[in-house]
Parts: sequence; C-alpha cells; structure tokens
Amino acid sequence: MAGAVTWRRRLREDLPIFALFAAITMFCAFLAFYSGSTFTLATLLANLHLYPQAIAFALAIDIVCVLAASRPASPTRFLLDRYNNPAMRDWVAKRLPSLAVLCLFLPLFAILKPMVSVLNPFDWDAAFIAWDRALFGTDPWRLLQPVLGYPLVTSAFSFIYHGWFLLVLPFPLFMLFSRRADAIRRRYLFSYLATWTIMGFVLATALSSMGPCFLEPLAGNAHFAEQMAYLYQADESYPVLVLDVQEALLEPYLTLGPGYGPGITAMPSMHVALAFLSYLAVRHVSRRAGQLFLAFCMLIFVGSVHLAYHYAVDGIVSIVVTAAIWWATKHLFAWWDRQHLREGDASPKPAMA
Repeated sequence: MAGAVTWRRRLREDLPIFALFAAITMFCAFLAFYSGSTFTLATLLANLHLYPQAIAFALAIDIVCVLAASRPASPTRFLLDRYNNPAMRDWVAKRLPSLAVLCLFLPLFAILKPMVSVLNPFDWDAAFIAWDRALFGTDPWRLLQPVLGYPLVTSAFSFIYHGWFLLVLPFPLFMLFSRRADAIRRRYLFSYLATWTIMGFVLATALSSMGPCFLEPLAGNAHFAEQMAYLYQADESYPVLVLDVQEALLEPYLTLGPGYGPGITAMPSMHVALAFLSYLAVRHVSRRAGQLFLAFCMLIFVGSVHLAYHYAVDGIVSIVVTAAIWWATKHLFAWWDRQHLREGDASPKPAMA
C-alpha cells in the first residue's frame, strides 16, 4: 500500500510535465490533421531511436565511470549489485513515466519543426539583419572575423557546435536519473519541453526566418556570401562540420519544398536556448559545472554567429525567453506543491532561483 501511495504522489508531483506533454501531443495531432500531412507517422517512427540510443550511451558512460572509480575485483558482480537491487529498481521505475515523455517528445517535435515555413513563410530575415546592424554597427560576424577567422579556429568551433547534441539527449537523462539533480528535476524537464515548443515552434513560426547560411540559396540574397565563401575556404584546410549539416537541411527544402526534411528555422536559436537552460539547471547541481556550462553556452552563442547559422539577435532572444521560462517554472511548481500541501499529499520542494 505504501508503494502505491508513493507512486501516486510521484505522478501527481509530475503532473504538470505530463499535462504539457499531452497538450503538445494533441497539438501535433491537430496540426497533422489540419495540414493533411501524410508523412507524420513516418517522421515519428524515424526518430523513435533517438533516446534509446542516448540511454545506451549514458549507461555505457556510467559503467565506465563507476568501474574506473571503484576498480572492483569482480566487475560483473559489482555491476549486478549496482543496477539490480531493489533501491535502484525503485529509483528507475519511478522515473519511467518521465522517461517515456522524453523518448516521445523529440519525435513529436520533428513533426512540428518542418511545418514552420509552411504556416508562415520566411519573412523576418531583413528585420533581423537590420536589428543586428543597429545593435553592433555592422554584421556581427564581421566583428568576430579578426579573432575567429582562421580555418583551425573555425573548425574547432564547428566541433564545439556539434557537441551541443549532448545537451539534447544525454544531459536530460542525467537530470532525470541523477540523485544530485533530483531537487531541480521537475523544473528542468518542464522547461525542456516548454523551451522546445515555445521557442522551437511558436516563436519560430511567428518570427519565421531562414538564417544567414540559407539566405542566398533560398532567397537569392547574397548579403552573407562573403561569410559563406570564407567557411567553404576554411573547410578546404580543416573540416567545418556544420557545412554538411547545412546542406542536408537545405536539400529537402529545395527538392521537396516547405514541410519536408528536418526543417529550417533561425529565430530563436535552439542551440543557445538549450545551452542556457542547461546552465540554469546544472548550476544547482554543481557550481563548477555551472561555470563550465555557462562558458559552453557563450561558445555556442558566438559559434552560431560565426558559423552563419544565426543572427546575433536570435541568441539574445533565446537567452531572454529561456530565462523567463525558467523563472515561470519556479512559481508553477511552488503553486503546484501548495495544492499538495493543502491535501496533505506531499512535502514542499525547496524553491530555487
């Protein structure tokens, strides 16, 4: 009986997360019906492998780390004792509903993102170019070029930029399963879903833009031709990984039209948004890790401009909106836990800024 009470308590504590996910799912279903999409199920199935692969990767990292730290005489017995004991099984089982949300969310988002340019064709790029020039006096990439405009440096930034995918898959698993992150787990998971949905779809649709690297092939505007020429020239000396990704994003749009492929959006920058969200969360787990994540966020911000993915204002808006979402979750869960207190179901979680 006590176990059933604990399960009900955990499910009720996490209900805002499940409610948000349910709303996103219903919206995806409505959008698929509204658009008459015939590739929705295929898109969903094609992306279901993402989190299972991330789980395998995270588990492998955990095994290596605990074995290196403990150096047991019998690694097999040690791992069985670690992963196959009642306390561990209970800890994992209580997080399976949230894990299911994570496993299904990105495949759902893969349905939403290509629809941005269908619902609102790109028409904000000229404004964002003007905003950048008003803020910085010129195109921001030109200010960065004297410092970063060396092929080896550009190549290094492209590797760092690709490292952002660790924040998309393994990092949420850490926040879900780490005991050190348990106090901040709900706020992070809710913010993770909200950040993708509000910025990656709602704002991306309202402020539909393609970004510097796609401006010439999609709009015939050569404003960033010099920057793109430098990136391709640098790629001849050292690999600039983002160029292949940019071409992979561009090809289905050119051949099949809007609504197909992974989708193209610039404003706001999801790279910067997730990097900043990860910093906001992990600083509650470790002060030193927070400093490292903040530095990584700044590198992603600079890299997004230098590598021609984004306008500088894309990153600025991402930071402001992500901070607002994080602030809102503090008050959301404080209110939610007060409802539990009135019913005597749960003790309050500590408030965190």
